[in-house]
This record gives sequence, structure tokens and C-alpha cells, in this order.
Amino acid sequence: MRIAVVIPALDEAETVEAAIASARSADEIVVVDGGSLDRTADRARAVGAHVISSPRGRARQLDAGWRATGAEVVLFLHADTRLPLGWADAVRTALAAPDVAGGAFRLRFDVRSLALRVVEWGAHHRAAWAGLPYGDQALFVRRGVLEAIGGIAQVPIAEDLDLARDLRRHGRLALLPLAVSTSARRYQSNGTLRTWMRNTVALAAWRLGVDRNRIARWVRG
Repeated sequence: MRIAVVIPALDEAETVEAAIASARSADEIVVVDGGSLDRTADRARAVGAHVISSPRGRARQLDAGWRATGAEVVLFLHADTRLPLGWADAVRTALAAPDVAGGAFRLRFDVRSLALRVVEWGAHHRAAWAGLPYGDQALFVRRGVLEAIGGIAQVPIAEDLDLARDLRRHGRLALLPLAVSTSARRYQSNGTLRTWMRNTVALAAWRLGVDRNRIARWVRG
């Protein structure tokens, strides 16, 4: 079972090499650059990734990335996230069950604090109870499912939630016990409580069907 790792990136020269290094067990590694002004693309190529260009926007980059691969399984990895040792075997083991459409890993931040542990706990239970892991939990999916759903929804925000929802319509979502390590920089720069509240309200708005452009303006404004 071949696995392709797709990494969307925008001005991630300081992080992309570590993300690629953590994905070495993959059969293909594709970095989708959204118009970086730093050396993201050069550094990704230097460590062996295949780099393609795409219009800016995570949904656009993710969609371009998986379509540039040929593997039976696609794993979407944020450029500031690292996969754990043994990740590829864990993915293959999960997908050995024919009813599993895809899955995700546990979330762990690269900085330890009580507040961030609470966020990790919430992420685990949101994924387990609601079946809605976020993109920083390294979502993986069978290629046939991506083809069946028409690829990544072209929305300005919450494409990861759309993907998780669509996965569950085609099979079971496997939540792996292994944890990815993701950067806590957004929580540190904006405040852990404020960032958590913003994400929680955005999730509620997504559930209620609020216009995505409106959600995106509020989250990014």
C-alpha cells in the first residue's frame, strides 16, 4: 500500500525541512508551494521533496497536491507538523480494515503547558466523539475516497472538517494512538485561551452552516 504525503506550504522555510524529514517513510512527498516569498521551495527540493506550485489557499494547495500523486493513500501534513516514528506502518495497519476510509493521529504540541494539554485533550475527544479531527492531526485518506468525493472542497476555511465529514460517509474514521508534534506558535502568538475560543466558535459556525467567507473573515480578521 503506497502512501503519498502532501504538504501545503506558504513561507515555511524554517519548518518545511523537518516536516519532510518526518515523512521519509512515504513513497511520495509532494510540497505544494502557494507563492512563498522565502526559500520554502528551495529547501524542500534540497531535502528531496517534489515541489509544485499552486494558487495560495490551503484547500487549493491540498487539492493540487493529491492530484499530483499516484499512491493509494494520501496523507495531508501541515508544514509545521512532524509525523511520529512508525507512522507509515500505523497507517497501513489501520487501512488493512476494508471499512476504514481514512483517519488521523493524536495531537501533541511542541511546547508543554497545562493550557495546551487541555487543548490536546479537547482535540482528542472532539475527534473521538464527533469524528472531526483538524488538519493539524495529519488526516490520511484512501485515494478512491478522494476521487469519490471530488477531492478537497474549495472553501476558504474548514476544508479539513469537510474532509473528515466526507470520509465518514464512505467508511470508518480510524484515530491512531500515535501523536504528531505540531507547532504551538499560533497559540503562543495569539494567546491559548483566545485561540481556543476562536476555533470553538468557528467550529460551531461550520456546524450551523454559516457562510465560509464570513467565518474566514472573522477568524483571520
